[in-house]
Amino acid sequence: MTKNRIAIVILLMIVTVSAFAQKEQLNPVYTGVTSLSIAPDARAGALGDVGVATEPDVNSQYWNPAKYPFNIARAGVSMSYTPWLRQLVSDIDLVNLVGFYRIGDYSALSGSLTYFSLGEVIAETHTIKPYEMALDIAYSRMLSETFSAAIAMRYIHGDMQYDITEDMSAGNAFAADIALYYNKYLFAGNRECLLGLGLNISNIGTKISYDGGATNQFIPTNMRLGASFMLPLDEYNTLSFSLDLNKLLVPTRPSYSQFLEEKGYEQGDNSYYSEYQSWLDEEGHNEVSSISGIFKSFADAPGGAVEELKEIYGGVGVEYCYNQQFSLRAGYHYENEYKGNRKYFTVGAGFRMSVFSLDAAYLISTAQSNPLDQTLRFSLSFDMDGLKELFRR
Repeated sequence: MTKNRIAIVILLMIVTVSAFAQKEQLNPVYTGVTSLSIAPDARAGALGDVGVATEPDVNSQYWNPAKYPFNIARAGVSMSYTPWLRQLVSDIDLVNLVGFYRIGDYSALSGSLTYFSLGEVIAETHTIKPYEMALDIAYSRMLSETFSAAIAMRYIHGDMQYDITEDMSAGNAFAADIALYYNKYLFAGNRECLLGLGLNISNIGTKISYDGGATNQFIPTNMRLGASFMLPLDEYNTLSFSLDLNKLLVPTRPSYSQFLEEKGYEQGDNSYYSEYQSWLDEEGHNEVSSISGIFKSFADAPGGAVEELKEIYGGVGVEYCYNQQFSLRAGYHYENEYKGNRKYFTVGAGFRMSVFSLDAAYLISTAQSNPLDQTLRFSLSFDMDGLKELFRR
């Protein structure tokens, strides 16, 4: 992969996007370490990237670690793999390892490692391999028979030295998650249904810098709120519906179009980008702290309340399960065209045995020329209780 090619890919990841990036009106919320915003597992990936309130599973760490105390299994591990942006390149991959262990009947410890490879850059004398990585651990506990809470701590590392001639260095950041989960069985007619509600405020932490502190980027602090409803059709068949809504708790920087208007320059003139970057520093946008940015993010969009509403994105998903062994899933993910334009349908399936489960997901973009189109995800999970029973035989 050439230097120009990797630079283009990194720019695409900064806004996580499509070919709509040329439009004047485009004003996404910019963050660093955008791999933290990629759904790592295939089950949630098949449900339109929904997971904060779905039934607990081994991959709950990313979506809502507060679900772990309600997990039926005592312990489990999982590995997920996603070939990323295959419409553009062939060597970008996301790998996620996750595991949990329930402590007694009310608590659980969990952790995960995420590695995002941006491929290889062939320089004149050497090969460069930019990447992002996150390592986290969480503690969760039931607070009642229907309610639980969790806190997670995360170390983030990113090495974007795709050009050694530039003054770049590896970046580090630290973050925390706060998560809540509520589930309760309700009767709808003569059917006992399961209602789930979830909240996860993730990546509350420091900024990250790739140039020794000269400039700092926000990490993707995110508030995710969701609900799910599981309806048993009969003794063997169930149907579940899920919804997630998200809001990045990161300030929206003034758009380039707004800068041109402020300075009285002609709209559409692309020769002022360096001046635009200096203007952002002068206006103080780049100096906002991460904590101040969380509060500022609710009322700082250049377009006012209308634009703030455009920054809310999310998904809906439906899952059919037969005998808790075979599942079919589908979903839809929506993001406003001026905030990233991630619009796609997802489909997938899962197969579960007593020892392991295998899940797959496939993304079908509805936005024209979207590099996320045809994205695949795979997850292989192991139930430690099932493994113990297998070895005892």
